[in-house]
Amino acid sequence: MSKILIRGAKVLGGEQQDVLIDGTTIAQVGAGLPAEGAEVVEADGKVLLPGLVDLHTHLREPGREDSETVLTGTRAAASGGYTAVFAMANTFPVADTAGVVEQVWRLGKEHGYCDVQPIGAVTVGLEGRKLAELGAMHESAAGVTVFSDDGKCVDDAVIMRRALEYVKAFGGVVAQHAQEPRLTEGAQMNEGIVSAELGLGGWPAVAEESIIARDVLLAEHVGSRVHICHLSTAGSVEIVRWAKSRGIDVTAEVTPHHLLLTDELVRTYNPVYKVNPPLRTERDVFALREALADGTIDIVATDHAPHPHEDKDCEWAAAAMGMVGLETALSVVQETMVDTGLLDWAGVAERMSLAPARIGRATGHGRPVSAGEPANLTLVDTEYRGSVDPAGFASRSRNTPYEGRELPGRVTHTWLRGKATLVDGKLT
Repeated sequence: MSKILIRGAKVLGGEQQDVLIDGTTIAQVGAGLPAEGAEVVEADGKVLLPGLVDLHTHLREPGREDSETVLTGTRAAASGGYTAVFAMANTFPVADTAGVVEQVWRLGKEHGYCDVQPIGAVTVGLEGRKLAELGAMHESAAGVTVFSDDGKCVDDAVIMRRALEYVKAFGGVVAQHAQEPRLTEGAQMNEGIVSAELGLGGWPAVAEESIIARDVLLAEHVGSRVHICHLSTAGSVEIVRWAKSRGIDVTAEVTPHHLLLTDELVRTYNPVYKVNPPLRTERDVFALREALADGTIDIVATDHAPHPHEDKDCEWAAAAMGMVGLETALSVVQETMVDTGLLDWAGVAERMSLAPARIGRATGHGRPVSAGEPANLTLVDTEYRGSVDPAGFASRSRNTPYEGRELPGRVTHTWLRGKATLVDGKLT
């Protein structure tokens, strides 16, 4: 059917309303809308949000299809309530040319579970020595506006300045992985009491904070946009807060796992907790939550980082860094931000849909749930609580830190331009 009536949904967590989808567009929002000629979805008080947007996803294709593909990654995204994801450039080959970003973009178009916007590399091969084809990637069919060497830091200040100057011409943004490499050689976890007790190489907070401080000053000097990936320390929060108070055009993201988990979990030596940047202290976690609530941190981004079983089922030192996150992100945000009273559902929509769409210029996404807008929507059963079972994930990888953990909330339906990609918790 071309018409769908979502009946009795709490739009952004507010009063129950009906939402009528006609084709690819929201036709009406209101109480008691007629159901004639429409497929009816009984929302029964579930929360209706604009489709989620992830500014930081690793889809691994091309090159590491053993971890994830555009198909499996976008299926995982739809399962988690996402209608658009931004795919990081650290593929094989690296997405540092128009040809590679167009390949990823076209794969997203073919599979159709969510829109895929490639992120272009800042430097050739992520090597940090020479700017990649930023202009060509922007002018390609993929229309790249976000550039990042994520997984590696653009640590050369001159290269970073040149990148900021270049993207300014077309309103692009450089998304920085803030990690001073000389301060993190051999690092295995957060530097602190736990690393000292375990005898693991420490990853100091200053390695992140020093790069953020440098880059916000560069952005101010150039008059360009900089975005901070996976911010993880209380000190980083204060630097971003200071930069915003000066009017510097900086935005920042936090991952769900940095809102919930701490370095105390590393005592298990379970490599599922090995991630970049590392899990920090309880003090950092609370600072991140407060910063997300007050707007210092703009968005939640998953940093969905799938790895095959053999890359995680090994000793800690040899294990790959990263966690999958698309299918659990909204539940973790409900646990840490909504159920604690720090955010309401309208605030979640802002930080997981509207703001990331603005930062990444995701056309048609991150729009209000109102008549005339694209029907990119997510329906969430917020009363649900259940144990996380990675065996049921749509992602090709299972490296979740939440296995067996009880989390609230479950995405029941996702619509991409009026087409259901998830119905009653099952992919179409």
